[in-house]
Amino acid sequence: MASESTPPPFTTLGIVGTGAMGRGIAQLAAQAGLDVILFDVKEDAAQEAKAFINGLWQRSVEKQRINAEQAQHYSERLIEASELAALAPCDIVVEAIVEKLEAKQGLFSDLEAILSQQAVLATNTSSLSVTAIAAACQHPERVIGFHFFNPVPLMKIAEVIPGLRTTDEVTQQVNALGQAMGHFTAQTTDTPGFLVNHAGRAFGTEALRLLGESVADPATIDRIMVDQGGFRMGPFTLLDLTGLDVSHAVMESVYHQYYEEARFRPSPLTRQRLAAGLLGRKTGEGFYRYEEGKQQMPDEPVIKPTSPCPVWISQDDPESAKALTGLVNAAGWPLETGTQPTEQALCLLTPFGEDATSCSLRQGLDAKQCVAVDMLAGLDKRRSLMATPITHSTFIQAAQNLLNHNGTPVSTLQDSNGFVLQRIIACIVNVGADIAQQGVAEPTTIDRAVELGLGYPFGPLRMGDHYGATRIMTILTNLLEATGDPRYRPSPWLRRRAALQMSLTAA
Repeated sequence: MASESTPPPFTTLGIVGTGAMGRGIAQLAAQAGLDVILFDVKEDAAQEAKAFINGLWQRSVEKQRINAEQAQHYSERLIEASELAALAPCDIVVEAIVEKLEAKQGLFSDLEAILSQQAVLATNTSSLSVTAIAAACQHPERVIGFHFFNPVPLMKIAEVIPGLRTTDEVTQQVNALGQAMGHFTAQTTDTPGFLVNHAGRAFGTEALRLLGESVADPATIDRIMVDQGGFRMGPFTLLDLTGLDVSHAVMESVYHQYYEEARFRPSPLTRQRLAAGLLGRKTGEGFYRYEEGKQQMPDEPVIKPTSPCPVWISQDDPESAKALTGLVNAAGWPLETGTQPTEQALCLLTPFGEDATSCSLRQGLDAKQCVAVDMLAGLDKRRSLMATPITHSTFIQAAQNLLNHNGTPVSTLQDSNGFVLQRIIACIVNVGADIAQQGVAEPTTIDRAVELGLGYPFGPLRMGDHYGATRIMTILTNLLEATGDPRYRPSPWLRRRAALQMSLTAA
């Protein structure tokens, strides 16, 4: 029995819109013990949704995940409705209709005339303001965002988004419901993109910027982010999977809702590809081609063999220099240890946020001999290098062979401030830090939500701790100085904690 301080649990949930999202929410709600009333303006859609969900439960019985009696109990909780008025018994209704403000406002106005004054109106919107949706209601205090991710049963996260007038009691009730449905509930403020979509802005937009600058092609960028960064898939594979018709719209929406904040700036590349119909997997071609649904990934570039040459390693970053010295010794190449290299030596640099050109000139080296190596993530699964525009081809080939001596794949980039991994990681951490600065959610919530919602190897703040906040600050500061682009300005949250050597996950 609920105490006086604990809001009563919901018992009957209504679903308006029985597409993929509505079906998934209905399935979880029934499994959590609620009666679920299904309604859709499309004729027979509610019936089709019930049949679809029952089919999922039947397959679970066949796989012995649940028994037949459980499946029957779940099924009995699903109720089809032929008209909106049938939702009158619900103490919460979740809408999963078209992503248009006027449509959602109109629906909630209609529901207010049907439901009791205590019933909660929840929107599954992914991009619209909960406060704006509630503004059309007579009782905006009972309107809340309850945002799930597709596929709902597998994505174990739901964002709970109170509007500016939503009561604490409603927020507590919806948080409890999400948890009863087996999901982590990330409570977030009503800001553009909420939490997960907001935090995900850096991954794709910075990758597109790298592509736009011809630093590397999509396959190279994806391989680096998977092998060196530990991501499940690269940004261009993800864009193709999601579809540019969806991804580009979200990029533009968040960018404009934040009044052209530079950190969220979209790329003209996606608008152009959208116009060409190169949406991704769903159209058979995007950043990659797809044959029978299978991604056609180009082969790795062939590395031409060369003979070993002397190697000189910059001591700019002692930790990186030590790791590269170990690699050179393991490869059996001659190592120069003088303060300056000879003319025959391959010079290995280890910049963070600098390009190879600036790094070589700053150290008074001959740029024709210099190749930079990305040491942010070490040398284990992939190695990234870049040369200055005048580095001699023999030194580039030597560096490729040295880094590939034990079969570890090597990616060669055009000269760029921050390589690929450094730039994308630094931007992810910076956006996460700014979300914490804005108070959108607690640091632990930010990280857990991103890990569950986006599948990143770490949440953005844990990622900053993993790579080192001071190092992330160095990368961003150098990027900002070199480009003048405010997208790289460090968040105050990040700057303060790096200066104090604090964990970014500390509140």
